[in-house]
Amino acid sequence: MASITQDMKFRLSLIKYADKYGVTKAAIKYHTNRQYVYRWKNRYDGTWNSLRDRSRRPHHHPNQHTEDEIRLIRNIRRRNPDAGLVVFWVKLCQRGYTRSIPGLYRLMRFIR
Repeated sequence: MASITQDMKFRLSLIKYADKYGVTKAAIKYHTNRQYVYRWKNRYDGTWNSLRDRSRRPHHHPNQHTEDEIRLIRNIRRRNPDAGLVVFWVKLCQRGYTRSIPGLYRLMRFIR
């Protein structure tokens, strides 16, 4: 992804105009708000990569299953391959699993 997009060129021209004439005039000319101009001025470090859009993907999820829970689920599932979901969940709860049945079902769709 080495290409320079139109958005990046727009942001560079916005920053240069804001440096020369001020943030308020740049926001008026480019039909945006001052906060947007300040955001890109602070982010710009002289390279094109600093003008690139960042990923919106979350870095973590606070309610995500832990590695210990996933390991426990795999071990119990290996020993009880034919158990139904509720029976399987009860066996997990006896060994310290604290999540709900729908949460277990969502996780089991992705792990094998």
